[in-house]
Amino acid sequence: MATDRRHSCRRVVGRRSLTAGSTLLTCGLLVLTGCASMPDSGDVSRVDSSPRTDSDSQVRVYGVSPGKGEQPLELVSGFLEATTSDEERFDTAKQYLSGKAASRWDPFASVTVLAEAPKMRVVGHQESDGITVELSGTQLATVDEHHAYEPQERPYRQSIHLGRDRSEWRIDQLPPGLVIGEADFQRIYRSVNTYFFAKLGPDAGASRFEDSVLVADPVYLRRRIAPVTATVKSLLDGPTSWLSPVVSSAFPRGTSLKDSGDLTLDDSGGLRIRLGARAGRVDTARCQRMAAQVLFTVQDQASARLSGVRLDRANGSELCTLTRETAMRYAPEAVDGRASHVYFVDGRHRMVWLSEHDSKPLPVPGPFGADGAQLGSVAVDRDERRAAAVSRDGRSLYVAELSEGAERGRVRLHSGAGGGPEDGLSAPSWDALGGLWVADRDPQGPRLLRLQDGEGTPQEVRIPELGKGRIEGLRVSADGTRIALLVKRDGHTRLLLGRVERGGSADEPLLSVLGLRRIAPKLVEVDAASWAGGSRLVVAGRESKGVQQLQYVETDGSPANVQQPPSPNRAESLASAEDPDKPLIAESTDGIVRLPRDGDWKTVAEQGTAPVYPG
Repeated sequence: MATDRRHSCRRVVGRRSLTAGSTLLTCGLLVLTGCASMPDSGDVSRVDSSPRTDSDSQVRVYGVSPGKGEQPLELVSGFLEATTSDEERFDTAKQYLSGKAASRWDPFASVTVLAEAPKMRVVGHQESDGITVELSGTQLATVDEHHAYEPQERPYRQSIHLGRDRSEWRIDQLPPGLVIGEADFQRIYRSVNTYFFAKLGPDAGASRFEDSVLVADPVYLRRRIAPVTATVKSLLDGPTSWLSPVVSSAFPRGTSLKDSGDLTLDDSGGLRIRLGARAGRVDTARCQRMAAQVLFTVQDQASARLSGVRLDRANGSELCTLTRETAMRYAPEAVDGRASHVYFVDGRHRMVWLSEHDSKPLPVPGPFGADGAQLGSVAVDRDERRAAAVSRDGRSLYVAELSEGAERGRVRLHSGAGGGPEDGLSAPSWDALGGLWVADRDPQGPRLLRLQDGEGTPQEVRIPELGKGRIEGLRVSADGTRIALLVKRDGHTRLLLGRVERGGSADEPLLSVLGLRRIAPKLVEVDAASWAGGSRLVVAGRESKGVQQLQYVETDGSPANVQQPPSPNRAESLASAEDPDKPLIAESTDGIVRLPRDGDWKTVAEQGTAPVYPG
């Protein structure tokens, strides 16, 4: 069987294995620059170009230039292969284009991700001015020019036109951007968190963090093309359009890098950046906020630990320096809290707690741990000093100190629902700003509510995009800018993420959840979800008629590039800490179960419901 030379003759540099026929070659440094030694018939296996982890980070894949006399389908195939290369400016891919097309084509305009590499077929008959090749497949997502990922599953169909250029076929019309299969996308791109400051509006004065809360904004960047430089440039470009209404950047608009070279860490782990003129006049306080954004953003990309960031003016003079120790006042993990215990409601309907190393849960101090507490669900603030609890019948919300002698006090919120607990109040959730969030599932008047600092009059939160859906459960992010909602509509429960926009005044705040986007779109039924990091959630749900599975997903809807956890027996609820070293906790048919890192699910209580970490 004839084999297209391009599928077997990519130039590959790095530690890889090449399968050719029945011979397996493993080389410390493998360089394939031509095809003279490669067979043109027989069984040839294509080199796998899509590793799933960073362990093959030294691999480089390069496209092959078009050969003489290549026919249209072969030429388009070569072009698509070349667009999956690790060339910075796609120079080889442009060799497949006519001169005018090469000057017009913008490979950085967007990335369209298909389930597989696009299928090709010639459309119609050859015309006097050329031939048309149709690309088709199943589109999974797009990445826009600002590197933002958006799930968009639908049929894909686009056309490429070819004409004669000095007797050779060349592409003269094509869509902007790249079209690649999911496997190549995972090999070429990686998700990176850029960090911006939360716009807390009237809540800033009530927050002990004031205006220093950093929010993770994931973007997709190419893995091997100047990763530190690309990461900093993406940060300077500002937040993605979805998150921008609730965050801001300390960098002046239009700030750019002064130097054209690649940014690298020095021997001590420091990063020095020379900025353009727009940043030259900021004061020291603002400059340090800029440096904090850089430090935590680059740390997400760099394998080495950053010791600090120095920002320079365009003329090379120092603007400011921020050490890692000083930057910790901005650290996202400071907002997340320490999460020293996990909490749940035991079989006697009391609130109990369990540390990571405990084998037996104990009642918490205070009224919620007493016999006769009759609780249905609980939430603990980020300092682990106070708890909110919903009564077993779903009607009443209480807030109390986790200390001996504390009193339950008055009802902070009452639901007027007339049905069972499933029509009453949802499990509550705390943000690190002191906001306590809960949904009233009363069929006659469902609402989303927030109690600032867990006290006072509950404030109703506007969700204009919710329509006829009803919130079944919720989890708010530690930074208070995003909220994950389990929304039931048309008989199915799905996971939606919204951004929290704050307006009004401190006396009369106006809260809205806008920009609802579906997370874990492949799951037709979502049973539970919990935050598992600044831009990540862990979700339990089912695809079509499949069994329940657990999966990590990013807040932009993309699958997380981490090992997926094993599923317990039918998880009803989930608890995950933002700290990845903390074990997952679930309510399952086996009771309350715990999944330690690199371990198996183990039962810690045969009876219990609604496990939560602080938050």
